[in-house]
Amino acid sequence: MKSGAELKVFIARRDSFCEECQEQLGRGAWITPVKDRGALCLACADLEHLEFLPSGDAALTRRSKKYSTLSAVVLQWSRTRKRYERQGLLVEAEALEQAERECLADADSRARRREREAVRRATQDRQYIRQFAARVRELFPHCPAKREQQIAEHACLKYSDRIGRTASAKALDEQAIHLAVVAHIRHRETPYDELLAQGYERREARNEVHSAVGHILSLWEGEGRDDKEAL
Repeated sequence: MKSGAELKVFIARRDSFCEECQEQLGRGAWITPVKDRGALCLACADLEHLEFLPSGDAALTRRSKKYSTLSAVVLQWSRTRKRYERQGLLVEAEALEQAERECLADADSRARRREREAVRRATQDRQYIRQFAARVRELFPHCPAKREQQIAEHACLKYSDRIGRTASAKALDEQAIHLAVVAHIRHRETPYDELLAQGYERREARNEVHSAVGHILSLWEGEGRDDKEAL
C-alpha cells in the first residue's frame, strides 16, 4: 500500500470467502481486498481488533482517526446511487475513547457556539426582512398598511425556494421585489387560488387574473406603471 493511502473495508454484496483461511463469509461480510489474492476477512487482514465508529459525528470521526495508528474506512454499495458510500470508520479502541473524552469536554462550548450562530442568523434574517419590507413600501407606496411586512415575511421564508431567498432579492433588486408583490396580489387579491382548485392550469389561471393583478399594481404604485412582464 502506498504511504498515506487509506485502508478500505467493504461490506460484501454477494457470498464471499477468505482467500487465506478459506472460510465461507457469506453475503454482508466485512472484507478487505488484497492485490492478487482476492479478499480477506478482518481477522486475516489483522483488522478485527478495531472498533467500528458509524458515520454521523464529524468531530468524533476526525479525532478518532487522528489518534488511531491504524484505521480503515468502511464502504457499502448503494443500489440507488450506484456507488460505494462510507458507512463509518474502523479505529483502535483507545483512540475512540480518547476522542469521545475530548468531544464530551468541549460539547458545552460547541453548544454555546451553535446558539450564538443561531441568534446571529435570526438577527440577520430579521434585518433582511425589514429591508425587504422597506423596499416594497418604497416601490409600492400605496399598498395597504402593514402589507409590505406580510409580503416580506412570506417571500423571505427560510429554507424555501421563494423569490425572497434568491440572490437578486437579497440585493433588493427592483424586479425581484416586483415579483414578490405580484405573487402576493395574485394569491390575496384575486380568485387565482379558487381557479386552481377548480382545475385550471397554472397559465390559464394567471391569464384569468392578469388584468386584476395589473390594476392593483397600478393602484399600489400610484403612478400607473405599465411594467407587467412578471404577470
